[in-house]
Amino acid sequence: MTTPAKTTPPLNNSRRRLLGMIAASPLLVALPGLTRHSQPATRAIPSSGEALPLVGLGSWISFNVGNDKAARDASAEVMRNFFQAGGRLIDSSPMYGSAQEVIGYGLTKIGRPAALFAADKVWVSGGDAGRAQMEESRQLWGIPRFDLLQVHNLLSWEAHLPTLFTMKANGRLRYTGITTSHGRRHGDMEQLMKSQPLDFIQLTYNLYDREAEQRLLPLALERGIAVIVNRPFQQGALLRRLARHPLPSWAAEIDCSNWAQFALKFVISHPAVTCAIPATTRVAHVLENMGTASGRLPDQAMRARMAAFVDSLS
Repeated sequence: MTTPAKTTPPLNNSRRRLLGMIAASPLLVALPGLTRHSQPATRAIPSSGEALPLVGLGSWISFNVGNDKAARDASAEVMRNFFQAGGRLIDSSPMYGSAQEVIGYGLTKIGRPAALFAADKVWVSGGDAGRAQMEESRQLWGIPRFDLLQVHNLLSWEAHLPTLFTMKANGRLRYTGITTSHGRRHGDMEQLMKSQPLDFIQLTYNLYDREAEQRLLPLALERGIAVIVNRPFQQGALLRRLARHPLPSWAAEIDCSNWAQFALKFVISHPAVTCAIPATTRVAHVLENMGTASGRLPDQAMRARMAAFVDSLS
């Protein structure tokens, strides 16, 4: 398959240098590529330099509310508060039931914020079916184009990636990517990261699911690929497990007052992570998630301490 060229940094010791800088700094916000405005902290997309807030908004399950008007309006209020708190990236998929239609409803209700970074996926076999599905998704969102389209769980990537690259070249798409979840197909993702001119990958990463630290996150740093993290709370399972234990007193050193902040700060403080996308149905939770990117974030030593502490819990 012929793919367009992409300028990426060579495989080198950039990760070692970057981690050294983390260890030397008490605040992750001092790192190159990470900037702080009033709210929230941002990190640059490697392929363009465009800044994205470290916390985005997922829609899996939470926005799959069908035609329930009260639930749709509640989703719109989550979106309104997300944007008011400085959010940009909303992520969805045709796999997520009515979520795309609900996003379109919400965007219309709150006045289609210009800050929106629209991230969606293609999830069907075959190139023609993929093109039709992406157009249907665009219409459901009610937007002129997507910022990012991703091949969901690598399904039929051989057919879809050439389409995405052509769309980007023709100005009908800004960024391309691939996704996986639950730790599946990491080997395939690694090979595509090495061989394809991807702007983004999306994967599962959290305090319990840390396999991505071994190869995929370092490779993303080396190749200059942005990383979106799904399931930062394991759909709430992680927080339910942690809730059985008291939050350690030293969590205050990184401005954490609860387990949700602790878990999310761990994810977004990894130098390869561009954006995490927790999903929620509650305004209070989206505001808390957005606020997590403010205040102190863990350095390398604190991240190791956090992981070791969680590993020690029964």
